[in-house]
Amino acid sequence: MLPESDLAAVVDELRRLRTRVPQLTGALAAGVDGLVVAHDTPGVDPDGLAALTAASLGVAVRLADATGNGGFRELLVRGERGYVATYAAGRTAVLTLLAQDRVNVGRLHLEGRRAGARVGELLDAAEAEARRRPPERPARPAPARIPQTDGQLLPGSLYGGRR
Repeated sequence: MLPESDLAAVVDELRRLRTRVPQLTGALAAGVDGLVVAHDTPGVDPDGLAALTAASLGVAVRLADATGNGGFRELLVRGERGYVATYAAGRTAVLTLLAQDRVNVGRLHLEGRRAGARVGELLDAAEAEARRRPPERPARPAPARIPQTDGQLLPGSLYGGRR
C-alpha cells in the first residue's frame, strides 16, 4: 500500500499534467498488474481502465519484443473522438492519459513522457523505501489459557467429565 504522502504526490502530478495539457480528459497511474494507484478520470471507471491498460500493455510488450524493438515505452490508440496514450512509469507502473481528438499529439507525448518519468520516480522510491523497512509482523494472539484443575477433567470437556 502506498503511503498517503506518496499517493498525494502522484495525484498532484496527474492534476498538474491535466493543467498543462487542457485537452486531457483523464489521467490514471496503475500498476502493470491492472490495479489503480491514483486517478483523475471524471466519467470513466478507473478500475476498468486500469484493467484494460494492463491487458493492452501485455500485448504491446509482446509486440515490441517480437519485433526486436526493445522494452515497452509507450502505446497510442486513436479513436474517432480522441486518444488513449499509455507511458511506462518506472519499473512496475504505467501512466494512461485520455485526450480529446483536437489534442496536439506532440505535446501529449512530451508531457506524457515527462509525467510518466515523474510518477515512476515517485512509485519506485516508495517501493524502495517499503523494502528497506522491516516488514510489519502481525500481533501474535495471546496463547490459549488452559484452566487449571486438580487433575480432574472439567464437566463437558472433550474427553469426558463428571456427569
